[in-house]
Amino acid sequence: MSTTHTTQNSSARPPRPQAILTVHEVTAISPNLIRIRAGGEGFDALNSNEATDKYVKLMFADPAHGLTPPYDLAELRENSPEKLPRNRTYTVREINEDEKWLSLDFVIHGGEGVAGPWAKTAQPGDTIVMVGAGGKYRPNPDAAWHLLIADHTAIPAVSTALEAMDTEAKGTVIAAVADEADRLLPATPAGVTVVWVDNDDELISAVRELDWSEGTPQVFAHGERGTIKTIRTVLKEHEVPRESLSISAYWARGRAEDQFQAEKREPIGKID
Repeated sequence: MSTTHTTQNSSARPPRPQAILTVHEVTAISPNLIRIRAGGEGFDALNSNEATDKYVKLMFADPAHGLTPPYDLAELRENSPEKLPRNRTYTVREINEDEKWLSLDFVIHGGEGVAGPWAKTAQPGDTIVMVGAGGKYRPNPDAAWHLLIADHTAIPAVSTALEAMDTEAKGTVIAAVADEADRLLPATPAGVTVVWVDNDDELISAVRELDWSEGTPQVFAHGERGTIKTIRTVLKEHEVPRESLSISAYWARGRAEDQFQAEKREPIGKID
């Protein structure tokens, strides 16, 4: 009995360190996009990586509960689960490890959600708590060409990927962003074409109608779950090998993130 108990404890994942950062700057990038730069000594609690889709989990505690970070999540789960902070996943747009800061882009949908309303009212000096970073994708300089498929939520990752590409890179970006004022990307290599569409239906059609180049592409496809599932079938038709593919859902229509994350372990949440 005691041996079994010891084995379970030794295999349990230790709690991830919480980075407690201070908001340094809040910038309205476009009508529906706010960039927040945050940093400070708490930055050292983050584990960075070389992925261009690196992401962090933000932790939003209800101010009414009077919690002070770092949060004792184990104690809250045991005794006050209703006070647990709500987690939201965001791609890191920029990071400076020497100066100890990073920036995150928040898409604003009116007063919906948790993170967007927080970003709309954030001010320099505010505290933001996060853990991370995760991420795996980075453009392969040896790829014959690149195909990046995204909705608005994946634009930060696409932007970082474009900045990391060689000047000789070739490929296509297909992105669904409804408001033309929000259609912002950094300078692209001369051989990379950008196609903007208004919605997910047009995104799927654009992928289906794409004139595929010679050779196997490295594909980055991230966005709404149902849309990405459909796009996955198109990629299978083109026989894109799994090792050349970074694909996942960033969100699911009609789902808050807590439910969306829970469903990732169920058949409805599987992409591949």
